[in-house]
Amino acid sequence: MFDIERWQEIFDTIRKNKLRTFLTGLSVASGIFILVILLGFGQGMRNGIEHEFKQDATTSVWAWPGVTSKEFKGLNPGRRIQFNNENFENTASMFRETVEYKSPRIFVRNITVNYGKESLVYSVQGVSADFQFIEGPTMREGRFINYQDETSTGKVAIIGDKIKKDVFTEVDSPVGEFIEISGIPFKIVGVFGEMQDREEERIYIPITTAQRVFNGGDRVNSLSYTLPEVENFDQAVAQAVKFKDDLRSYLQQSHTVAPDDDAAMNVWSAMEEAKRYYGITNSMKLFFWFVGGCTIIAGVVGVSNIMLIVVKERTREIGIRKALGAKPWSIVGMILHESIFVTAISGFSGLIFSMTLLEILGPHVKIDYVMNPSVNFKVAFSTVLVLIFAGALAGLVPALRAAKVQVIESLRDE
Repeated sequence: MFDIERWQEIFDTIRKNKLRTFLTGLSVASGIFILVILLGFGQGMRNGIEHEFKQDATTSVWAWPGVTSKEFKGLNPGRRIQFNNENFENTASMFRETVEYKSPRIFVRNITVNYGKESLVYSVQGVSADFQFIEGPTMREGRFINYQDETSTGKVAIIGDKIKKDVFTEVDSPVGEFIEISGIPFKIVGVFGEMQDREEERIYIPITTAQRVFNGGDRVNSLSYTLPEVENFDQAVAQAVKFKDDLRSYLQQSHTVAPDDDAAMNVWSAMEEAKRYYGITNSMKLFFWFVGGCTIIAGVVGVSNIMLIVVKERTREIGIRKALGAKPWSIVGMILHESIFVTAISGFSGLIFSMTLLEILGPHVKIDYVMNPSVNFKVAFSTVLVLIFAGALAGLVPALRAAKVQVIESLRDE
């Protein structure tokens, strides 16, 4: 049953101690506010990392050559490693049961690109049909390179959406238009989009065309693969690590590289990188909980202190209540009511303000590795409930002290 007189007494007490109550409530509210904002920032980092990894297939593994740093089998350090078609074909055969998609890639250099009279400064890369499923470009118009283009050494090109917006402003669609690469006409058959503009500044052509037409020989600049998805994250990481080690071992043997020469070639796994970043975000989340928890504890201690002051200032009143027949548990309840009231109001104020701030500003936060910071409302609400319980515990010691006040001594209190 709602006791109006009891709550009126609480408000009277708060008015008498308004400055101390305000500062204590501010401390509690700021604790919840800081905790929610920090948790939101942590979730924003996780969202940002997931966004970055969505640009490529999450199970992708990439390999590219480097320069040897160690002598091995009579060969001096400083050799530049060069991948070739044989490396790609051998890995495709060796790992046919393991790999889902695969593609070599070559960077076409020392060329000119023109559209009509306009000179274009964009990178040209030769790739295979599977590259669409590894790099993850979204086709906005037309199609990607297909196997027919590879086998026929087709003169076709796929351009990025940014190139379309920058260059093909006078046509409805660039599909069907021709660009010249070192004087050779290539028909545009597709437009792709990526999550970052810099990745849309590329022109893809069939790798066979890049090698044969532009004197690429059998050279390959990088090898890329995707692995089939498995049941859980840990299994996916284990699968990626095993494939990465097996691929590195083959490439080292093929190019006579020391097993411990990490500079000779690089093998990168998206799953391993994701695990590393998620580990960092989990550690930061624990740190955020610690910082927010310490701030909340400071607020709870403040509640306990102000309740002690309230008990001291109301010693005479408590004595009179007891003289009139008030039971110890009613005195305890009186102090606990005030303690819970302060923590509840402060906690929910901090929660509402922080959640509103995240709701309004969160969707507009889009910086590197931080995106749409948010927090689970259930988690935040549960934190406030724990805070209220802590506030009750904080008021318990002052409440028990109030219950032990002797009537005679309290009536003498000035």
